[in-house]
Amino acid sequence: MKKRLLRISGVTALAISMAFIGWSSLTAASDGETPSITPKAMADALHMVMDSDRAVYTRRIVNRLAAKEKVITASEHFEDEKALVLPAQMFRFGAEMVAKRAKENPEVDFSYSLQSLWPINKQNAPSTDAEKEGLQFVSDNKGENFYTTEELGGVNYFTAVYADVAVAPVCATCHNDHVDTPRSDFKIGDVMGGVVIRIPLES
Repeated sequence: MKKRLLRISGVTALAISMAFIGWSSLTAASDGETPSITPKAMADALHMVMDSDRAVYTRRIVNRLAAKEKVITASEHFEDEKALVLPAQMFRFGAEMVAKRAKENPEVDFSYSLQSLWPINKQNAPSTDAEKEGLQFVSDNKGENFYTTEELGGVNYFTAVYADVAVAPVCATCHNDHVDTPRSDFKIGDVMGGVVIRIPLES
């Protein structure tokens, strides 16, 4: 039963978030207002689901099985080594799947990524001014999110950046011990990077 609950936790969280948003919209409509969801509310709801699912996987799967009980390892080469997928890899795989599915459904258009000022993989470094400013902000202001708008390719976006915090010892040790890490002094509770969520705005 516990395994089943763990597998559906992300879906359940998303359903609760969407139900709440839907209820709020319907309430607004019944009061004669135009039902709407602000880009900030959408980004916050999406991040709540992403952050919760990743924390559960990190703490209850990777940290427990790999770090505490040591019954299996977690590795970026998980297929070759028959190991657990790293939390950051799981997050990236989800982001790639969302990007593909969003192209097939234009009504659901958003993207997200995990970035860092100290990336192990250089592809995860910030590439826009908004990303750089946002990552620096969440690093300097613990517990605060960063919101802005930016234009990319002629399209205006609402961009939100949320701190990526080391929620378990395995998070810090994995980065600190990696051969390509540019920083090796992370500890639990430290901001290691940020989740960037980008939502296109209507013109």
